[in-house]
Amino acid sequence: MIVPKQEVYYAVFLELLYDSLDDAFSKAPDLIAVHRARSNELHVQGTLLLAGAFLGSSQEKLRTMAICPTREAAEEFVRGDPFVLNGMVSTWYIREWANLFI
Repeated sequence: MIVPKQEVYYAVFLELLYDSLDDAFSKAPDLIAVHRARSNELHVQGTLLLAGAFLGSSQEKLRTMAICPTREAAEEFVRGDPFVLNGMVSTWYIREWANLFI
């Protein structure tokens, strides 16, 4: 899928109640499966461009990020996320992100 370039995208940041990506995989494999299936569907539809987890320090909780083409898509991504719906996200926010390569 080729996505047209635009000036502004919307970055979704989430902090989950897991210590790491491995911790989430071991404690919530069913939620991961639903999250991945939904994310793949949104990606095919073009409303979720990129998504993934930050890897790193064990002193932080698991943090993830997604890039969406519109604020509405970003809000829908959060509203329907299985980790949000199951109370496993401690905080989240959406920020506008300026594309350098337009």
